[in-house]
Amino acid sequence: MTGFSRAFVLALCLLPTAMLAGPYDGVYRQTANAECALIGTDGGSVRIASGIFYGVQTQCQMTRPVDVNGMNATLYTMECAAGDEQWTERAMLMPTPDGKGLYMIWDGYVFVYSLCPDGAP
Repeated sequence: MTGFSRAFVLALCLLPTAMLAGPYDGVYRQTANAECALIGTDGGSVRIASGIFYGVQTQCQMTRPVDVNGMNATLYTMECAAGDEQWTERAMLMPTPDGKGLYMIWDGYVFVYSLCPDGAP
């Protein structure tokens, strides 16, 4: 590896994770009248940023993404924590047909979130 190649690889490794945005990054309303600025509370919004799902008093690291054959969807292993509890589950994420929302499917549950306007936290 040349000096330039090593420097380039090192620079890529040092990029902030915020610059590595995922396909589902955004702030999503839990209900039609939810406040976009209130993330992680009942009646507020949820956020996905740099591979982390911020739910109601829960954070999940979105790991091991697998594209779902024949669908515009991704299956993730969600490594979650809330307080001193930790668990791992699978969840499938898929944009709504209009591109203004997100389907999040957990075993036995389907959530439909609408995307908050640009500029929301």
